[in-house]
Formats: sequence, structure tokens, C-alpha cells
Amino acid sequence: MKIVIDDKIPFIRGVFEPYAETVYAPGGTFTADTVREADALIIRTRTICNEALLAGSRVRMIATATIGYDHIDTAYCRRAGIEVATAAGCNARGVLQWVFAALETLGVRPEGTTLGIVGVGHVGEAVREAAVAAGFDVVCCDPPRVRRGELGTERFVALKELLERADVVTLHVPLDETTREMASEAFFAAAKRGVVFLNSSRGEVVHETALKQALRSGRVSRAALDVWPHEPLIDRELLDLTTIATPHVAGYSLQGKAMGTAMAVRAVAAFLGLPIAEDWYPAEAPERHPRRGLSWEEITAGMARHYDIRTDDTALRAAPERFEELRGDYRFRPEFF
Repeated sequence: MKIVIDDKIPFIRGVFEPYAETVYAPGGTFTADTVREADALIIRTRTICNEALLAGSRVRMIATATIGYDHIDTAYCRRAGIEVATAAGCNARGVLQWVFAALETLGVRPEGTTLGIVGVGHVGEAVREAAVAAGFDVVCCDPPRVRRGELGTERFVALKELLERADVVTLHVPLDETTREMASEAFFAAAKRGVVFLNSSRGEVVHETALKQALRSGRVSRAALDVWPHEPLIDRELLDLTTIATPHVAGYSLQGKAMGTAMAVRAVAAFLGLPIAEDWYPAEAPERHPRRGLSWEEITAGMARHYDIRTDDTALRAAPERFEELRGDYRFRPEFF
């Protein structure tokens, strides 16, 4: 039995070695030869799992230690009989804390501010709950889920209404064909003039040229971006136009990364029938705090102790060509709520 693992996934070394041949490799370097004899892969977003990689291999299980899965050709995997598991929800509180760090640094306060949340899955719901507790007026829109009939529309407003009402818009949608470049010229034209824009979902949900035009014209007054089209080759002009720029690390909390690893380990162990506990969690990682709403003052006090987003911004601006290195060697920050 053989398992191939992205070598940047934390807390995982030594877990599978008693039961299987275990190989670690940089996620962006996986080839057909790398995976040919593997029974399972444990990956991040940098491994593109498609027919070119998987055809002719022994792979029957792919676990990604991430919430997103647009790097996996799920249609091909279904045809090939390959099971896919994600770590949906693992990093919700890490992203939540990035959003609030960005809001604080941008000078946004809850009083008199309407926060528009586009995408209300694990992350968007966490942001919604925290924003309501902190005193924001919150409006929500979840076009993909409503289109798929997963939820009634009573909890959500239409995207047009959200854009007309929101002083701040934050994106938390998955990347699929319905959301690709949804933040288009028409999107920004419909928004309030001077809107604050945050994206920590996927870079490709934003039309890059449209956002640059909106920033240059003042239609978007300030932007905080953690994700970028064409990563890791980010557009330098867009970087210069943003107020806060980070290298795809919004969800990189210590507990979030531990849970992402735990969910991948559990999925692979169950699939392969390995004697690893169903509730396995890395012993060296801290447990999560109980989820609770905090006041704005409590949030800003906690942020001062635990996360200065400007450090990540400074590092990326100093060396954008080191995007992958900054992300791969990131020192995970602790969650505090």
C-alpha cells in the first residue's frame, strides 16, 4: 500500500508510516510517475488532479486538506472510480479572523456599516455570525446554492440588492462555472460608489481588469485581497492598487491547518481500512476554542495580541515573486475566537 502526500501539509509525518509506504513531495511537482503506484493521495491546491495525472495509476482515493476542490477534476474521478474527500469548513475561523483583521486595518467599524457577504457556506456563515455579534448590519447572498436548490431564498437578498446596500462586500464563494469572474465590470458598476471590497475565496471569481478599473476610478475605494488570478504569478499593478495584499493565507490558522490535516487523515484511513482513530487529531496541535460571538472591542483587542495582517502585507509587497515560498513556509497564527 502506498500513499503520496504533499510535503507542506503539517502534522502528518509519521501518521501513515506504520501502515503504508509513504512518500512526500512538493505539491506542484506531482507527475504521473509520482502517483502511478499510489493507492491514495493527500494534497493541497497546488496539485492538479486530472486525467493527465491520474490515468493509468492505482489511485482510488484523493483527500485534499483544503476546503476548495477546483484543483480536482471531479467528473474524471467519478468516471475513474476515484473517491474524493475535502476538508470543508476546516479553515472557516482562520478566514473569519483574516476578514476582521482586514476590516480593522482598513478603518472599517461596525457602527452604521452594512457588510455584504456573498457566499454563505462554512466560511460565510462564520463571518455572518461574528459580524452580527460585533454590531454590523449584515446582508447575505448565495447565488450558487440558491440556483442548485439547496436552500430557500428567504435568508438571502438578490446580488443586485446586496451590491446596492453594502458598504463592504466580502466574497466567500466556491470557484465553479457559475462564479468564475462573477465580480465583473457589471458587478462593480452595480455596487455603491466607494465600496470596500474583500476577496479570500478564489482569485478567479474576480475579473482582474474590472477590479483594477474599479479601483482606479474610485468605484472601489479600498480592496483587501488574499487570493489572486493566475497565482502564484500575481499582477503587479493590481498588487499596487490594493490596500491589503496577502499570499493566499487567510485560512492559515494553527487550528484550521490541524483540522484540515485531521480530516484528510481520517478520510484516507477510513477508505483504506487503517487502524487510525475516527477522531484522530494531531497531538501537538492546540484544540479549538468554543465558537462564540465577540464585541468589536474584544475582536480588536484579540487581533492586537494574535494577528497583525500588515506583517503579511509587507512580506508580499517586498517580494511578490516569492508568493509560493511565503505561503509554503507560513507560520500559522493561532485562532482566538
